[in-house]
Amino acid sequence: MAASAVCFGNTSTSTLCFRRTGAPVFSPRTKAQAQAVSELGFLTSQLSGTKISDYNLSHSITAPPFTPPLQPIVARRICPFTGKKANRANKVSFSNHKTKKLQFVNLQYKRIWWEAGKRYVKLRLSTKALKTIEKNGLDAVAKKAGIDLRKE
Repeated sequence: MAASAVCFGNTSTSTLCFRRTGAPVFSPRTKAQAQAVSELGFLTSQLSGTKISDYNLSHSITAPPFTPPLQPIVARRICPFTGKKANRANKVSFSNHKTKKLQFVNLQYKRIWWEAGKRYVKLRLSTKALKTIEKNGLDAVAKKAGIDLRKE
């Protein structure tokens, strides 16, 4: 069974932890605090001035380091060639009541023939970028946008 504890304090000072049984546990954060506890046998709390006894420092409970949850990889609604992204707009009703909405970019998945690589490249791009590629060529548009087609 894992021991549970409630801890008070911040990282710059010491942390006071209470075990499930209610016995206080002091966790020193610096070497000076640890030395003060070993010399005195107790430490004065910075919050209320009360003495905290040295209770089994070898078994002190500290909080595990915070690790943020893993974020799923989601394709953003931004065209890599033109940089177009969603526009904030108002949805206006018949009574002229305005509510916020997003106007997203018209992104399409397309297989485009890449002449220099002699193969198809699957891209997610806006229809505006598709027209630009048809006009100027895939290599010129990718070079201007700073996209390396060899990776994809």
